[in-house]
Amino acid sequence: MPRRHMHVTDAAEAPLRAALRELRIDLELPDHFPPTAQAEADSAARAPRIPAADGAVATEHALDDATDLPLFTIDPPGSRDLDQAIFLSRRPAGGFRIHYAIADVASFVTPGGALDAEAHHRVTTLYFPDERIPLYPYALSEGAASLLPDQDRPAVLWQLDLDPEGVLVATSVRRAMVRSRARLDYTGVQRVIDEGTAEEPLDLLREIGLLREELEVARGAISLHVPEQEIVERNGRYHLEYRAPLPAYGWNAQISLLTGMAAAELMLAAGTGILRTLPTAPDGSVARLRLAARALGVDWPHHTSYSALIRSLDPHRAAHAAFLLECTALLRGAGYTVFDGTPPSASEALHAAVAAPYAHATAPLRRLVDRYTSELCLAAFAGHEPADWVRSVLPRLPHEMEIGTQRANQVERACVDLVEAALLRDRVGETFEAMVVDIQEQDPTRGTVHLYEPAVIGPVEAAPEGPGLPLGQRIQVRLREAEPGLEPVRFTPA
Repeated sequence: MPRRHMHVTDAAEAPLRAALRELRIDLELPDHFPPTAQAEADSAARAPRIPAADGAVATEHALDDATDLPLFTIDPPGSRDLDQAIFLSRRPAGGFRIHYAIADVASFVTPGGALDAEAHHRVTTLYFPDERIPLYPYALSEGAASLLPDQDRPAVLWQLDLDPEGVLVATSVRRAMVRSRARLDYTGVQRVIDEGTAEEPLDLLREIGLLREELEVARGAISLHVPEQEIVERNGRYHLEYRAPLPAYGWNAQISLLTGMAAAELMLAAGTGILRTLPTAPDGSVARLRLAARALGVDWPHHTSYSALIRSLDPHRAAHAAFLLECTALLRGAGYTVFDGTPPSASEALHAAVAAPYAHATAPLRRLVDRYTSELCLAAFAGHEPADWVRSVLPRLPHEMEIGTQRANQVERACVDLVEAALLRDRVGETFEAMVVDIQEQDPTRGTVHLYEPAVIGPVEAAPEGPGLPLGQRIQVRLREAEPGLEPVRFTPA
């Protein structure tokens, strides 16, 4: 996942827009779909081809009809590439039932076709402050394949039954025709839940989410609530601020995590699959984080586990936000593990941050691998062998996903640099209050500062003959450079 998320409104000024266009050109990113791929998407949008369990092609009429489920989606405002729709209910015998519909991309993409080839080239949707480069044409990603409200859509429908403590006790997955009833956003969901006016299917999101978070703690898993950077306008000037994720975001993420864990278990039991894996962080990494916590003034008692500490932090506090960003270092090394015939060992199948086997399964409109996870899980649950077009692609998927993820991270980092430079370009020479959050081991005069306002993290360099940077201390820094597309923000101690 990207190191930092960024939400940007139309506040992006002209120099930033020009720099973003240059960035897309420099990275040789596509600005359109090949005509043959676009034609396939337009045709599929009019007449999807539903894969049958045995790999053949069925018709829409052969799908189970689940349009009576009052599903709803929860996404950022304005989103149209809607991968998931949900309905939550109580089970008569106790516990909960989750219906989770995932966009059925395989019903719109012909294996081996031009659109399929283009998707394997793009791998992920790329998000820029001013636009996005979609994995699939908008006719599908924001149209016929998206789970938009009041539209019948083919979907991969999961049913996840939980006991009263939130533990998964039964899983099923099938293709079905679904119909979302409402498109909700996180702010609105959080408001009605907090006010106590949410209807039961939505209010259960909090109840189930909290239970799953408790189970996550018990597993020793880690959820990093890293603040997002957001551009806001005040008094005619634009500012960068941090926006901490709402609790509703975390509760909804727990449903996605649960589905990914259920998908992993299905594939492991069947003997064929692709997992998202992350090795356990070496002891040295945790020791380094303890030093960072001490420097940032974050209280980390020796008897408190890393996962428990993370949950105690307040991302609204500058020192805690800086520490959460430092914690993303433990997520490095994530990859994909393919198996066909012999499942990996428990350690090889583990995603250390989830503290369980896990698979990417819930974002097929925005991530290539999820389309194949859906097919593998459908086949596993039905007791069929995976289709040849799925099995033949598995060996090369890890490398493709690695390249695509690196590209997405490169875009994300460059966009952060551009936005920060664009918003500070007229403030070169000004001083800011900052905290030194990192120092290079080889050169203590070079490091990283976290500004208290605006929400900027950038490099700082002290004079070579000076005493070095005071890690974890509040200092004043002067902005030395900031020019979007030319110079990222750079600071010197004031």
